[in-house]
Amino acid sequence: MKIKVPASSADLGPGFDSIGLAVSLYLNVAVKESAKEWQVDHQLGDLPHDEHNMIVQTALQVAPQLSPQHLEVSSDIPLTHGLGSSSSAIVAGIELANQLANLKLTKAAKVEIASQIEGHPDNVAPAILGGLVIGTNIDQHFDAVEAPLPPYDFVAYIPAYSLATKKARAVLPRQLDYHSAIHASAVANTLVAALFKQDYSLVSELMEDDNFHEQYRAQLVPELMPIRQVGHVYGAATYLSGAGPTVMTMIIPDKTAAFIEALRKKGLSDRIEVLHPDRNGVVVDDQ
Repeated sequence: MKIKVPASSADLGPGFDSIGLAVSLYLNVAVKESAKEWQVDHQLGDLPHDEHNMIVQTALQVAPQLSPQHLEVSSDIPLTHGLGSSSSAIVAGIELANQLANLKLTKAAKVEIASQIEGHPDNVAPAILGGLVIGTNIDQHFDAVEAPLPPYDFVAYIPAYSLATKKARAVLPRQLDYHSAIHASAVANTLVAALFKQDYSLVSELMEDDNFHEQYRAQLVPELMPIRQVGHVYGAATYLSGAGPTVMTMIIPDKTAAFIEALRKKGLSDRIEVLHPDRNGVVVDDQ
C-alpha cells in the first residue's frame, strides 16, 4: 500500500491560519510489511526512524492498537519552509491508521482529526481534500469549505535556509488594535469573496494587502519584497507561504518562464519550483 500526500501553501496573504492550497510536491509513504517494531526508512535528515516519527505517532494517536509496520518514506516537500511538511506527515499518519485499522473515516472526519492535532486547518484541510480550502474552528469543531481553483502557476522560491514556525510566530504582535483588526478582517473577507467570484485581478490585489502577519515576518524573509517587485512587472501576485521562508507567486502560466529568468537576473539563486494546484488531496494506492 502507498499513501501520497500533497504539500500545501497557507494564508495566501491575508487568509492567516484559515486559507490553504494543495500544491504539487508530495510526501510518499509505502507500507512494506509487518514488523516486530516500527521501522521508518527515509533520507530526510534527522527525523526519527522508529515509533517517534511523526507519521507513526499520528497513526498511533488515531488507532493505538496498530501493529508495527515497516514503512518507506520519501518526500520532495522541504522541511520547515512553509509548505506544510509537518501537516503532510500528520495527514499521512491519519490515512495510515485509517487503512490499517479499517476505520472508514470520512474526509470530514479526517479534517477534524488533523485540525485538532495541528491546531488549525489551513494546511491539513487542503492536504486531505485537495484544491483550495477555507476553514476555521467553531464551537470546538473545524469547518472547511472548498473554493474554485485559480488557473495559474504557483512559483515557489525556496530559500536555502529554514525558518521554524515557532520563530516566525514569535515576531507577531500579541494583539492588534480594534481598527487594524477590522481592516485586516475586511481584506481577508473580500479575498475569499473574490476567490469564489473568480475575480483574479482583485485576488491579486488583496493577496498583497495582508495586515495580520507578513509585515512582521518580512524581516525574517528578505527575499519577499524583491520577488514581489519583480512579480509586478509580470502582473503577478506574491505572498509568504505559511510561516515562510518560501515565497509564492501566483502568475499566468505564459509569463512563468520570463518571471523566473528575471528572478535569476536579480541574483535570486535558490531553489525554484513551478507548482500547480493539486486537486486530489491524499491518495491511497492499494497495489
